[in-house]
Amino acid sequence: MERKNAFRRIGKSGLPEKYQLFFMLLPFLILVLIFSYLPLYGWRYAFYSYRPGFSLDKSPYVGLYWFESIFSNSFQVAEITRVMVNTLAISGLGLLLNCFAPIFAILLNEIHRKRYRKCVQVLTTLPNFISWVLVYAVAFAMFNVNNGFVNQVLMHLGWISAPSNVLASSSNVWLTMTLWSAWKSLGWSSILYLAAIAGIDQELYEAAKVDGANRFQQVLHITLPGISPTFLVLLVMSIANLINNGMDQYYVFQNALNKSRIEVLDLYVYNISIAGGNFSFGTAVSMLKSLVSLTLLLIANGAAKLIRGSSIF
Repeated sequence: MERKNAFRRIGKSGLPEKYQLFFMLLPFLILVLIFSYLPLYGWRYAFYSYRPGFSLDKSPYVGLYWFESIFSNSFQVAEITRVMVNTLAISGLGLLLNCFAPIFAILLNEIHRKRYRKCVQVLTTLPNFISWVLVYAVAFAMFNVNNGFVNQVLMHLGWISAPSNVLASSSNVWLTMTLWSAWKSLGWSSILYLAAIAGIDQELYEAAKVDGANRFQQVLHITLPGISPTFLVLLVMSIANLINNGMDQYYVFQNALNKSRIEVLDLYVYNISIAGGNFSFGTAVSMLKSLVSLTLLLIANGAAKLIRGSSIF
């Protein structure tokens, strides 16, 4: 009877508590419905030979033609292979850099001066709210061939004899894209780990101090195990999004000289659909990308269940 009464507890608004929680969550569910599920209605374009300017009912139905055309000839297979290599390489490097976020959060947490810690956290979090267009503007001001700041300084010091065209080079574009992304997202990614650290029972640290543990030993035996569930969940989500690394960053940094190495799957879909006009083929590629992402999510969730003994969902 007590459990039943507690379950039906009435809040100040006159509604049961479970309904209050649902209405608090409702705006986010609506946003997910609008921006994540309603666009799936556009998948039907993959089964038609859609022509821009005409309604879909006036376009011929072609069934699985666009899906078959992805692997229909050697040139198309080579293109998909190139794009997938770029996507997996850049996402793989980003996956390796995921370990820097918990390390950065631990280092921030070890700063005892609150004012200095908040200043560092704000300065490292602000880049996350800067658009990639502004990031490219900063990169162009630093590395352009004519009067880039970095090239001018290096030439003045005599370290290089001619300016280096870093932005148009395709040799290290995977690494440079990963570093730009890490700089932009490091502070923001560390927020979740700081929250996980704040949720660790402080009595554990007090007991460790009594036993003579120093700060490094406390981090090693208390902090790291305390944030490991958060790290594992984020790692699983990162693996599931391995081929969903976005297109805005690569769109602003792409040019004719580095396009072959910087064109990831999302950018490829944009180039062949929005820019190229082949909406049906782009939709088919995007659908396969979603299926691959779902498969990766299930694999990562199964691996997490084997490692932890419990799955993420």
